[in-house]
Amino acid sequence: MKYDIRLERVREPAMQKQNLIIDGIPAALWGDGTEGLYVAVHGDQSHKEDAIIAIFAGEAAKKGFRTLSFDLPEHGDRENENRLCSVQNCIEDLHKIMNHACTLSDRVRLFGCSMGAYFSMMAYKDEPIRNALLLSPVVDMRRIIENMMLWFDVSLKRLEREQEIATPIKTLYWDYYKYVVDNPVRWDKPTAILYGEKDELCEYEYVSAFAERSGADLTVVPGGEHFFHTNEHLAYFRNWLHGHIDT
Repeated sequence: MKYDIRLERVREPAMQKQNLIIDGIPAALWGDGTEGLYVAVHGDQSHKEDAIIAIFAGEAAKKGFRTLSFDLPEHGDRENENRLCSVQNCIEDLHKIMNHACTLSDRVRLFGCSMGAYFSMMAYKDEPIRNALLLSPVVDMRRIIENMMLWFDVSLKRLEREQEIATPIKTLYWDYYKYVVDNPVRWDKPTAILYGEKDELCEYEYVSAFAERSGADLTVVPGGEHFFHTNEHLAYFRNWLHGHIDT
């Protein structure tokens, strides 16, 4: 199963947007509000200005919040950068972004999408996040990696022996898998989750168990998939944001 959906940039109502480089990381600061700041972390095969991020920044701006988005390794303006999009590297980058975010506001919140939500929860578990909004969050990376191993007949012994194995979806890395196993998600911030009923990447039983365990509010979109890209589901996303930003 290969997901290769790239959301197009959308035209949001005009708002101030400043391009930045934060400790070598391309970033964008959206809006000019004074209510606080959201750090926005995009998902796989995406970037700091994709449709989901632009929609989020527009809705946040309506409520007086600025949004700080950035490119993860191997994404956006970093596609040709010699830095893997590994959990270890992403956590390091997320700390750099948070350090900058705290110079902009003492009221920092989080928006995370798909694997960006996972990296955020790993990096910010001890940060004073006011609230977190998560779209199609990866809550169990071990499960996803083991699913890929099953799909492509890769055993743990083989992965440990070879250290990295290319598949049609992603390259599997032993050190990445070992880190994920040794460091399960621990999250207790005020959180709301928007999840698609037909999400085949992150199974409902794992997302719902995470929501119950962490006390998160879970909204399931009928017919929704992992990638929110239809007009109907993007409209649902907007409405959900309207009701959850700064709640």
